[in-house]
Amino acid sequence: MESAVKLGKVLVTSAWPYINVIPHLGNLVGSILSADVAARYYRLRGDEVLLVSGSDEHGTPIEVEALRQGITPKALTDRNHARVAELFQRWGISFDNYTRTESPVHKEFVQETLMKIYRNGYIFSQETQMLYCEHDQRFLPDRFVEGKCPYCGYERARGDQCDMCGRLLETTFLIEPRCVICGNAPTVKTTRHWYIDLSKFAEPLTTYIKNNQQLPANAKNFSLNWIKEGLKPRAVTRDVEWGIPAPFPGAEGKTIYVWVDAVLGYVSATIEYCRRIGEPEKWREFWFDKSAKTLYFVGKDNIPFHTIILPALLLATGEDYNLPWNVSATEFLQFKGEKASKSQRIGIWIDEALELFPADYWRFFLMVTRPETKDTNFSWDFFLEKINADLNDTLGNFIHRTLSFINARFNSEIPQPQKLTPDDEAVMQTVKEKVEEAAREFEDAKLQSAANMLISIGRIGNQYLNEKEPWNLIKTDKERAAAILYVAAQIVKAIAVVSAPFMPSTAEQLWQTLNLSGSVHKSIWEEALKPLAAGHKIAKATPLFRKIDADEKKLDEMLAKIREKPAKPL
Repeated sequence: MESAVKLGKVLVTSAWPYINVIPHLGNLVGSILSADVAARYYRLRGDEVLLVSGSDEHGTPIEVEALRQGITPKALTDRNHARVAELFQRWGISFDNYTRTESPVHKEFVQETLMKIYRNGYIFSQETQMLYCEHDQRFLPDRFVEGKCPYCGYERARGDQCDMCGRLLETTFLIEPRCVICGNAPTVKTTRHWYIDLSKFAEPLTTYIKNNQQLPANAKNFSLNWIKEGLKPRAVTRDVEWGIPAPFPGAEGKTIYVWVDAVLGYVSATIEYCRRIGEPEKWREFWFDKSAKTLYFVGKDNIPFHTIILPALLLATGEDYNLPWNVSATEFLQFKGEKASKSQRIGIWIDEALELFPADYWRFFLMVTRPETKDTNFSWDFFLEKINADLNDTLGNFIHRTLSFINARFNSEIPQPQKLTPDDEAVMQTVKEKVEEAAREFEDAKLQSAANMLISIGRIGNQYLNEKEPWNLIKTDKERAAAILYVAAQIVKAIAVVSAPFMPSTAEQLWQTLNLSGSVHKSIWEEALKPLAAGHKIAKATPLFRKIDADEKKLDEMLAKIREKPAKPL
């Protein structure tokens, strides 16, 4: 197989999760999990890959939750960061650096970068009108306020963004605003804030977005429309105590707006990692070398922060940073037609999911149904169909039939084919094309399509065995049966490699069953089509998957039982 375009150095990032609560499956699919699948693929391609992200600990959601629990924001985030990081490990997320916005490296980088932008003349201060709660005696930035969206009329728009239409907001835009702490209507007071003048970057941002052929249509169109409506100065400070102290002269008591803070974390996380491995200047290879690529995996509500806010900040430094090469923004994963809500018990959270089924089952399901072009809807029926029909009956059945047959009838050795027929050659060619197509889909960040290519390979194998019936042929023509099992074994090896980004534990188990050296994750993509030699001895096959014998009612009951257990803190 000819290798696809080598990218050299690839920085893969995902939106930093707010850790006021544990992420649910919808949070995971568009950001952390998608980034991990992509990073695992690029490592197989032989590229030097860094996968970075971190816990978004600052901002008003954390303060609101800490107030609700009666603890300090720092106590809350220390606990939550450790818990979420541990859960990501259990999900098989292969971070090179999962850090946090409380990291000293991050704080220092954010302050230095903003001062650079300030000295370049792109940040200014002015007095502004802000909502103020007389009852709680505090200004109410972004998520301390809810109200009606002035654009779409959604009743529970937040002070920074409307979840319904995705528009970025200011608290004073909201109709009928209310304080989220006490529920009272706020008043308006004057305060001073520092702003970045985004309008000065309208032209370079437009050029960047139009010329970026990698950007998907949803990210490109949304961003260009946003610029066309007119970029306005955006506040970089907030009247909250919890956050990175603003470094500007006269900004005592102010902290950095959480979204400015978080998007700069992609750079600081790279710096932190390179310092940790003893190569403190290596981070520049990922951020300034023009052959390096940066990939961002986010939900659609985060598009403007990655196509406009982050590029503007990088441009404003006056340094020649690499701007995002691709921003892969998923639509939303809904649960039985509704938005996830922990209070209303709508959705499944990533700790609950792992108590129900292995991580690889969920990883596969979330990727094969990834909401790439439209919102998708989780239902247990859909989950059962994908796990039982695709994973167990198609992929698992083909692999187990092939390997157990080789165990039983060929002394666990890959058979020596005397001759391959045109049919055999055609099947091998079709599999080769599917592997190459999967590579193209990975590189276009079409992970759902790549997952479906994996299932297609399993279907090809199953159909081949069903048509050739080697279990009957072996009684009359062992040579022909040997050739069929030789071909089938090559398809199994292809599956081992192509499945590795999606189901890392299962792929590793299959690699070991095939008795191949090292780890599948240290191998290369081209191994998918490198034949297993005749006479190569494999280990005893065991089923990779098990059918889920349950219906929707039973699965809802299983989830309810998990929720009855005493909850771990978070």
